[in-house]
Amino acid sequence: MSALTSQTARLHALAVGVGLLALSLVHFARYWGSPPIPLLYGAAALVGFPVVGWVLHRGGYRGDALLLPVTAAIVGLGLAQIYRLQPSLMLRQATWVCLGFALLLGTLQLARDPSRLARYRYLSAAAALSLLGAALVFGVERGGARQWIDLGFVSFQPSEAVKVLLVVFLAAYLSEHGKWITEGRSRPLELRALGPVVVMLALSLLLLVVQRDLGGALLYFAIVLLMVYAATGRGDYVLVGAAAFVVGAAVCYLAFAHVRVRIDAWVDPWRDLPGAGYQIAQALFALGSGGLVGTGLGLGHPDLIPAVHTDLIFAAVAEELGFAGAVGVILLYALLLARAFGIALRAQPNVSRLLATGAACVLAVQTLLILGGATRLLPLTGITLPFMSYGGSSIVSNFVLLGLLHAVSHEAASPIRRSERQDGRPHP
Repeated sequence: MSALTSQTARLHALAVGVGLLALSLVHFARYWGSPPIPLLYGAAALVGFPVVGWVLHRGGYRGDALLLPVTAAIVGLGLAQIYRLQPSLMLRQATWVCLGFALLLGTLQLARDPSRLARYRYLSAAAALSLLGAALVFGVERGGARQWIDLGFVSFQPSEAVKVLLVVFLAAYLSEHGKWITEGRSRPLELRALGPVVVMLALSLLLLVVQRDLGGALLYFAIVLLMVYAATGRGDYVLVGAAAFVVGAAVCYLAFAHVRVRIDAWVDPWRDLPGAGYQIAQALFALGSGGLVGTGLGLGHPDLIPAVHTDLIFAAVAEELGFAGAVGVILLYALLLARAFGIALRAQPNVSRLLATGAACVLAVQTLLILGGATRLLPLTGITLPFMSYGGSSIVSNFVLLGLLHAVSHEAASPIRRSERQDGRPHP
């Protein structure tokens, strides 16, 4: 076993150990004397991380070795909080994590040559719009948003899959047409090159607004702006996009009652404390009562926060692990995002770099939106905290993004691909 592989194994053991310790502390604090079935579900999911790491090693994976252990630590803390808050949901969450492993490995295999994935750019766009349209026609309303499709035995959120398809479409399209926008030789050519991106964005936003999934709309808008900037370096498009966002946000505030409720509760949660401001006020109480080291896992009262396991799991962590635990979680996300953007910076060719940039941007924007919402720096959007909050659609789509990052990282580290880039011709 090489030194690097041995180090990776130790990181996996550390990450899984942290998760198992957290699960055990919750069990002893809240469910001592009860059968530890949910704990075993969570433990089984966590053990899957080193198994996936071993599969990657056996398959000749040469890319970033930190992505998986850091994700394991985040997932472990999330499983512990879900066990603490909603133990009946542990089996589902553990199942989603295991499905995520399979999708990560499948994505890595499918995207080992990202240029091959780029051939399906228009198919990705069509699939994304079809999924959003299906949610509009067949979807059911939850939490004021019509964004779920219920098949009886399982329900899922199409907008989570759409964010992956949007990244694939934008990476493929902008890698091919970005030069027309970057060079700026002709305004008609620029607008023609941007046309499909603008149409795709407009249709996605329209469908999401009709479904009242405004958090998803904000996420898509940010992804498009960031990827266009990454592909072209044109700040003027970002400024125009930001101005359009401000106008759109004002229109949504005036048009939708539930948007006004969220904004008003964000601005002044104390004005309607028993009603609209209750969720964010309880989250702030949880953040404040955690102190430096928290009340201890399983010993706080984060269950007073409505929808805490989906929308505000960070507030639960901050209450029971305190400021130290909250900073630790933020550092884990910072490390994950630093590795993701590092992969994007090292990636070649252009389509690989944009794929990694898009995947990193999705994880970064989601993390910033929900951390900002939990601390009242931003309005709550209903978006989940990646890899930590409860939610199958979110978990599996984030594992697909992780698979894309692994694929691009492996390609950048492959000696054959490096030599192709150096001499400019493909090798057998």
